[in-house]
Amino acid sequence: MTKIDTSRPETVLPTPSHTVGPFYGHALPFPGGGDIAPVGHPDTIVLQGHVTDGEGNPLPDAFLELWGADPDGNVPRVDGSIRRDPATGGYLGRNGVEFTGWGRVQTDANGHWSARTLRPGARGRSAPYISVCVFARGLLVHLYTRIYLPGDEAALAADPLLARVPEERRDTLIARRQGDGTYRFDIRLQGEGETVFLEFQ
Repeated sequence: MTKIDTSRPETVLPTPSHTVGPFYGHALPFPGGGDIAPVGHPDTIVLQGHVTDGEGNPLPDAFLELWGADPDGNVPRVDGSIRRDPATGGYLGRNGVEFTGWGRVQTDANGHWSARTLRPGARGRSAPYISVCVFARGLLVHLYTRIYLPGDEAALAADPLLARVPEERRDTLIARRQGDGTYRFDIRLQGEGETVFLEFQ
């Protein structure tokens, strides 16, 4: 995109670069975006955590997209995450029955996020994990990471991706089970304790 200097029509100036957002917080989050598990499902788990910057300050306008396999390790291929009324275009909400494996959540004023989903099953040689895409102010490109769940140490030890991560940084990819039964997964964008992010080529 270019910007034209109207005082000198013959001159074309490049548009200055700038970082992303937080404009996406206006339309992309949707009600029930974190309610990935079907209503009343007995195996629902809760994931929650904080997104912080390099100084440890919370990011109140970040959002995360989550994808996960079903408990059998199959990738869901059903619609139902964002349903709209065909007549009005209004948001109808999830159907509450289908497990799509996908959700989108925004952080609150304290940088906190939360989602309800089903514990994913293992796929191939990988330990069970949930894929995460992070959008936040200051990021020119969104970031990818994974949330591995504790509980099967043998599977975690054999996971091909975790095996490539330096041992002292692996814990940034593994959620911690809390006393209330939830799983905590904090995302730090940079600095000490920075979350391991993935690059897809």
